[in-house]
Amino acid sequence: MTDILKTAFVPQLTISHGTMDLEFYKNAFGAIETKHIVNDDGSIHVSEMFINGAMFHFHEESADGTTFSPAKYNGVTTTIGLMVADADAVIAQALNEGARLISAAQSYDYGYRQGLIIDPLGHHWLIEMVI
Repeated sequence: MTDILKTAFVPQLTISHGTMDLEFYKNAFGAIETKHIVNDDGSIHVSEMFINGAMFHFHEESADGTTFSPAKYNGVTTTIGLMVADADAVIAQALNEGARLISAAQSYDYGYRQGLIIDPLGHHWLIEMVI
């Protein structure tokens, strides 16, 4: 029998050219890096990470201008939802590692507790848990 790959969303987060350090994601979210390819100047060409089995990638801004990091226009390119067991604890750890708080975690009638942060590279993370 052939193995069938499980379908998953894999966010492709864009970082500024010359980015060298992704330690925030390891320290704040417990991310595990499984692939790391560097450019000749030592900057990150691609980094593959997992947070509790959820895969995501980092890629540098494209030379043709079709992809850009949040820092390029001082805005958000997408919001990454990260479902965790304890939203408050993850937000606290992320803030301790250099994230900025947009909105503190609060519980909503639809059954989630959510808070929004910005990581040091400008990506927005909606940290959420089922309540």
